Amino acid sequence: MPQRLGAEMLGAFWLVFGGCGSAVFSAVYIAPNVIGGQSAQVGIGFLGVALAFGLTVVTMAYAVGHVSGAHFNPAVTIGAAVARRFEWREVPGYIGAQVVGGLLAGAALWGIARGVPGFSPTGNLAANGYGEHSPGGYSLVAVLVAEALLTAVFLYVILGATDSRAPQGFAPIAIGLSLTLIHLISIPISNTSVNPARSTGVAFFNGDGAPGQLWLFWLAPILGAAIAGATFHLITGVDRRDRDISGEIEPQDAVVAEGVDPDAPR
Repeated sequence: MPQRLGAEMLGAFWLVFGGCGSAVFSAVYIAPNVIGGQSAQVGIGFLGVALAFGLTVVTMAYAVGHVSGAHFNPAVTIGAAVARRFEWREVPGYIGAQVVGGLLAGAALWGIARGVPGFSPTGNLAANGYGEHSPGGYSLVAVLVAEALLTAVFLYVILGATDSRAPQGFAPIAIGLSLTLIHLISIPISNTSVNPARSTGVAFFNGDGAPGQLWLFWLAPILGAAIAGATFHLITGVDRRDRDISGEIEPQDAVVAEGVDPDAPR
């Protein structure tokens, strides 16, 4: 368990640092004296930020997914538990590790961002928000619906991609591309959370109303993930309940499936 929690903390750190870092440092960047002494916009924009979030999941899932299952997200952990693909008794530890990783990443971003004279981290650390703190001015209800819906779809992809009958070795790619698409849809709506650890990681360093709105970015993703976890087997007919998030069959389940009494001497 210590190694699994360490893997979750590292994965959440990389997700927040890589994803939010791309938004803070690279989304809009004006390079001076690029062409004939003129400045040029060379930032990566929404597309680049969306890809950055997807790439954090792909890279870290391959790096430590075999250790912890690569949740990196309290909503994913809870959704997997609702789907009976993860043990409830392990949920608090996973969530704690994910939040710590997110906060460490937020602290690192805050410290680096302050290294440029005249730059204020307040309001500029890619925090999530609704109303006046939404990039596009979307209402509380609109943000809640978007976050819940997109998190539900995200968990559907995770539960399907990690099934043992899915193409082996490609789950991180499918999951990372799904997160990229989610960001392409919703960055203008809420700056995209679908992950309470990501929201928490930068909210308190960002300030500017983000801590007061943080409750929604816990409620909506967890609600969406719980709905997906409870309905995946009903919608798809793929019933992998009582299996872990990797889709692997537990040893005791394997012997039962083979018609062997697990309590019999072997």
